[in-house]
This record gives sequence, structure tokens and C-alpha cells, in this order.
Amino acid sequence: MAQPLAEKLRPNTLADFVGQEHLVGKNGIVRKLLTNQLTNNYFPSLIFWGPPGSGKTTLARIVASKLKREFFEFSAVNTSARDIEKIIKSNSPKTMNYELITKNSPIVFIDEIHRFNKAQQDKLLPHVERGNIILIGATTENPSFEVIGPLLSRTRVLVLKRLEDKELEIIFKKAVKYLKIKVEPKAKRFLTDSSNGDARVLLNVLEIASNITKHHTLVTKHVEVALQRRQLTFDRRGEEFYNTISAFIKSMRASNVDAALYYLARMVEAGQDPLYIARRMVVFASEDVASPTALVVANAVFQACQQIGYPECQENLAAGAIYLATAKKDRSAYDAYMKALGDVKKNGNLPIPMQILNAPTKLMKVLGYGKSYDKYTKESLLPEKLKNKRYYQKSL
Repeated sequence: MAQPLAEKLRPNTLADFVGQEHLVGKNGIVRKLLTNQLTNNYFPSLIFWGPPGSGKTTLARIVASKLKREFFEFSAVNTSARDIEKIIKSNSPKTMNYELITKNSPIVFIDEIHRFNKAQQDKLLPHVERGNIILIGATTENPSFEVIGPLLSRTRVLVLKRLEDKELEIIFKKAVKYLKIKVEPKAKRFLTDSSNGDARVLLNVLEIASNITKHHTLVTKHVEVALQRRQLTFDRRGEEFYNTISAFIKSMRASNVDAALYYLARMVEAGQDPLYIARRMVVFASEDVASPTALVVANAVFQACQQIGYPECQENLAAGAIYLATAKKDRSAYDAYMKALGDVKKNGNLPIPMQILNAPTKLMKVLGYGKSYDKYTKESLLPEKLKNKRYYQKSL
């Protein structure tokens, strides 16, 4: 099987590495660690967090090459912790000398490390702590949620950014030169936009496009056929999902209809469950909108999504988003409840005033349960400790 273009053009040195200047540039932490390692023999375990195609695997391989250490590459998708432990055991020096252990410890690279469960990640801890290995994990998900705390505390998280157009341009030129093809400007623009900052997508689409036509010049149609559809980076359980749903809610809260529709369209196009979006709209209607009608509208959108499904229910979602975004906002009910909840958590179950306690027995009446109860009273009915509290302030 022929080697993919993305693998053929993968850089082997920092000089050829494209992007992530904040990490590999003159003052970048990776470059400084590699330089200083020559004198202090220190290199920490790392977690590379970044979107697909941003260079996580490539950078790990370059680090291993620069350090001149054995390099073992795994994917958490099809690897068990036991497989990794076997490699570690077979490559560990037969000595208790810490300096010798750390000097010769191999680099273990685990792609998609967030797919390891807690127990699997736990098994890596002693090896990282003792310096038996230098662990480099790669993830597209937020390590704060997907990597266990003890492992995070023993590693340094480095954030890789989505590649910019100027960086994709460098990779594009290398690929075109290697493939010995030309690409029309409109096709190039479409390819760059569709790649969504992912170098691997760009290279894969270019390679497919160049192999499905006899022409030496690619046009937009060739790219469209190779791409099949525009690439959308949106993991329905991952970091990008939370960013997008948050942007959707905050846009409606700010009454920014256009932004709300845009983020809604991104979620719909990526295949997000319409019922999840509708549920969030129901919550928003109670938290942020002044009119009780908003809750009726949001529930109607939810029911429509249940009954109709995609693709038609995207129209229901859009109509609901527009209504909620343009409606008058009022968070006074939500804020009032949160204040009351805060007092409950802080003070526990404070004694309820006797006057509003039920008195179903004679003894309870004798004890004063329900005494002097007046349903029209203007007095506070809160526990004594909170009788002067005011939670709800009606908006003007």
C-alpha cells in the first residue's frame, strides 16, 4: 500500500515544522527544553492538546529524534495499558540508579490519550513519576476533563493552535510541488477554507483530487469531489461541542440573532442531536427570558423535533432561536433562586417558622404548630436567621 501524502511530507526537524510558533519558535518552550536538555538531561512528560491536523504527532516524533531516545508510538484507540507496560518493562535499565534510568528512559507517545479510562491512565502514573518513561500524550479534548488529575500534575499541558491560512499555504506549496500539479486560485481558496485549519485534511484532499483526474490543473469541482463535503471540526462530546453550544446560548442571551443562527447552523450541519439543542433552549427560556410564553415556545420546538426529526426540524430550531434571541431578557427569577439555593447550602435545614407548620394533631396544636397563621400576612415566612433576606428583585 502506498504511503499517504501526509506521511511523505511529514517534517522531521523543527526547522521544517509548520505552525505552533509559540511552542517551537525562538522563545518557544519546546525549543528551550530541547536545547537545555543537552546540559541538564531534563525533559518533562507532556500532553499536547490541540485540534486535528495541528502537528501533535509530528512534534512528538521530532522531540524523540532530537533527544535521540527510543520512541514507542501507540494509539489509545487500539492499545491497552498492558501493551505499554510490556514495552516499558523490556526497555527499563536493570538498575536503581535514578540518573541512569532517566538518562535512558524511552519516549512513549500515546495518541488520543483521552480514550484511556481512569484505570488505564492510573497504570501510567508510577512509570511517569519514577522517570521510567517520558510520556507524551496527544488529545483533541480538554485535558482538564479527560485526563486524570494525578497524571495532569505530573505532566505539562501544551496547547497547539489550529493552523492559520498562511501556515496552510506553506504546506499547500510543498504538496503541489511534490504532486507536480497546479491548482486554480478559487479551488485553492475552497480547499483552504474546507480544511478548517487541519493540515491532514488539506493533504488528503489534494492527493485524492490529483488522482481522480487526468488534468494537471485542479479546479473547484475536483476539490469538491475529493472532499465530498466541507470538513467541520465538531466532536459531539468534545471541547469544540461545548464551545459551540456555549456560543449559541450566549448569542441568544445577548439578543444577537445572526450569531445565534450561525452557531445553530454549525451544530445542525455537524449532526448534533436536535433534542439536545432543543433542551438547552427550554432551559434558556426559563433562565433568561422575561415572558412565560418563551417556555411554551421552547417546549413546542422540543416536541416538534421529537415528532419530525432532521432535516425539517432544523427549521423549528431556527424559528425558536430567533424568538428567544429577540425576546426581552430577564434573569431575575433564575438569580433569585440561585441566591436561595446558596443559603440552603450554607445554612442547611433551618427551623421553619411555627406559624406555617401544619398541625394535623391536637398535640401539635398545643405545641404551637400553625398558631397565628394568616394567609394574608405581610411578615416574612423565612426561617428566623434569614427573615430579612430578599432574593427576588423584579426587573423594571
